[in-house]
Amino acid sequence: MSRLDHYAAPAEPRAVVLLLHGGQQHNIEPVKDRHASWWRMAALARSLRRHAAENDLALSLLQYAQRGWNDPIDPSPVKDARKAISELSDRWPGVPVVLVGHSMGGRTACRAADEPSVIGAVGLAPWLPEGEPNSGVAGRHLRVMHGTQDSWTSPALSRAYVERSQGTAASATWTSLPGGGHFMFRRSAVWKRFVTDSVTDIVGVTSPHASYEDRT
Repeated sequence: MSRLDHYAAPAEPRAVVLLLHGGQQHNIEPVKDRHASWWRMAALARSLRRHAAENDLALSLLQYAQRGWNDPIDPSPVKDARKAISELSDRWPGVPVVLVGHSMGGRTACRAADEPSVIGAVGLAPWLPEGEPNSGVAGRHLRVMHGTQDSWTSPALSRAYVERSQGTAASATWTSLPGGGHFMFRRSAVWKRFVTDSVTDIVGVTSPHASYEDRT
């Protein structure tokens, strides 16, 4: 069974941010708190609490029922994400949702972005294989960052996905992080700032973010 943890829950948020963790291509084991893919995003969620409070954002993290993508037609994490989005929209009707996903979570975010309440997706080193359909981001805002030293997911393929989505998405940008790896340990502050600025940009609170190379 999937689980939704709330890290910030204002009475009247201006937007909802849903975090989506990574996983594996094939694995039907249930996700546990001890799994690195989940606690990596839990750590990010904790670090975002202050930003959420200061900007009237609801902040939640989904824990999938299963560790893997598993089914190419009806992926397990996408079903869980859609259920979580529905739950959040029932709690805060009419409030826009931004999906933020790492690795497999980035792929999940792009697939589930077609839910009516979702206005954008943020991908952190997303797993976007060749031929990945991009209909989910049609009319949504897409922001992707990928480290140049990532050996787990492909920066080139995520960039190709973003470029393919330009003109279909409401907006789509790809940011390279020189020296960055897959797990966001190196230059973690830059990854976090990319999330906060991307969410701010998508929600429309401030003007678009500046260059990330100026913040390293």
